[in-house]
Amino acid sequence: MDLLPAAPPVSSIRMVSAMRLLVVEDEPKVADALRTGLESEGYDVAVETNGDAAFARLASDHFDLLLLDLTLPGRDGLDVLASARRLGITTPAVALTARDTLEDRVAGLDAGADDYLVKPFAFAELLARIRAISRRGRPVEIDPLTIDTLTIDIPRRHVTRADRVLDLTSTEFALIACLARYAPGVVSRDMLIREVWPDQSRSLTLDNVIDVHVSRLRRKVDAGHAVALVRTVRGIGLALRTEENGENGE
Repeated sequence: MDLLPAAPPVSSIRMVSAMRLLVVEDEPKVADALRTGLESEGYDVAVETNGDAAFARLASDHFDLLLLDLTLPGRDGLDVLASARRLGITTPAVALTARDTLEDRVAGLDAGADDYLVKPFAFAELLARIRAISRRGRPVEIDPLTIDTLTIDIPRRHVTRADRVLDLTSTEFALIACLARYAPGVVSRDMLIREVWPDQSRSLTLDNVIDVHVSRLRRKVDAGHAVALVRTVRGIGLALRTEENGENGE
């Protein structure tokens, strides 16, 4: 694969302004080559090698650009990207893949990719794609979500109720963001596992973990308020909605 040219002389390296890149690639030689080449261009590079770790990293950290292989261990790149977009993560993404049919390219773009680069590719072309995306500026702002007196600003990871800032853990934030994304609809436990605990499989222990986090989130969101918003819908799952537009809640 024509990924990297010979290392450029130091005098030819053009530094960029601390642009943070997340490279998701499961082939060690390719990942190392990308890291070396991009760092030589002045980029700040982090690497993940599987889909579950990549999704967790995107949900907990900030990056200016995602370079995402689509064929990965765990959840594949399309699932990582689609799940991130559902949670309001707007990090621009370039899909890097050997899948080169028209259907593959359409699927990648529909999942939320901003660009699509087929392997094998020249490193110079990858740099050009990165520069093109960086010139587009910041992604479109996503308006905060509001349910009753609760406001959730997903990109800024900021949650308030009645103008009081809620101090949420990273897991509690991922949980309320998932509920808010589907509000006032019901989110099943299996959906929560895919979005909030993507590296875990369904088990009695995980069900107990979900119950603990939901209980803590409910106390933080609803304590002291006449209207409960974090609601259990018996036999179905959880919902974030007021009593007036909910059914079978408790």
